[in-house]
Amino acid sequence: MTQRGSLDIRKVSKNYEVDGRPLKVLSDINLHVGPGEFISIVGPSGCGKSTILRLILGLDTGYEGDILLDGTRIAGTSLDRGIVFQDHRLLPWLTLEQNVSLALENAPLPAAEKRRTVAQHIALVGLQGFETVFPHQLSGGMAQRGAIARGLAVRPRILLLDEPLGALDALTRLRLQEELLRIWKAEGVTMILVTHDVDEALYLSDRVVVMNSGPGRIVGEVAVDLPTPRVRTSPAFASLKQRVLSLMGEYELEVA
Repeated sequence: MTQRGSLDIRKVSKNYEVDGRPLKVLSDINLHVGPGEFISIVGPSGCGKSTILRLILGLDTGYEGDILLDGTRIAGTSLDRGIVFQDHRLLPWLTLEQNVSLALENAPLPAAEKRRTVAQHIALVGLQGFETVFPHQLSGGMAQRGAIARGLAVRPRILLLDEPLGALDALTRLRLQEELLRIWKAEGVTMILVTHDVDEALYLSDRVVVMNSGPGRIVGEVAVDLPTPRVRTSPAFASLKQRVLSLMGEYELEVA
C-alpha cells in the first residue's frame, strides 16, 4: 500500500505558447519523492523549478505525463498540498491567528477543532503570544514562520516551499533553516524546496535534484548522506557542493 505523502512525476513535459508558437519549458521530468522525504530542487532561473511546483499544486493541468499523489493523479487544487512562497503573503488587515485560520476556511472540521489546530501550528513555529499581532508588526522571519504555520495548518500530505527564505537577511535565513528542519521532523510531512542556494539545499535535504534549462529538465540527483546537524565547512559537505555545482555546469570536478 502506498504511504501518505508519496509523489510520482512520470514523463512530464510542458509547453507554453509564445507568439503563436509552442515553447517547451519542461521536458520528460521523472521524479519520485518518498513519504516524509525532504528534497530540494536547484537550477538556474528559467529552468522550470516553479513550474513543477505549480503542476504539483494543480494550478496548471495543461501538460503531458502524470503527476500522482499517493497513487492518484492530481487533478486541480486540494488541501492535500500546501505551499509557502518567498513573500509571506499574509493579509495585512488580518491578525496572525486570522491569517492561519484562512487555510482552514474550507476544511470539514468543527469550529473548536479549527481553533485548536491554529493554536497548535502557531506554537509549532514558535509564535505563541503573537496571535493578535498584524503582519506589519512582525519581523520578516516571524511573518515567514506565520506563512509556514498557515501552510501546515491543513495538515497537507506535501508542503511545497518556493524560495521561502530568499528575501531574508543572512542571519535570519540561517535561523529559519534550523526552524524548517525542526518543523519537518515534528510534522513528518513530505517537503519539496525550490531554492537557488546550494548550501541551503544540502543543509536541509535528503536529496538535491539538479535541473538545467533549454528546455527545463533534470540533469542529476545528489543524495545527501551526511549526519545531522550538518557542518557546512566540512570536507564532505564541500564535496557534495562541488558535485551539485558540476551538474549545474558551474564548476568542473577535478580529476585525480
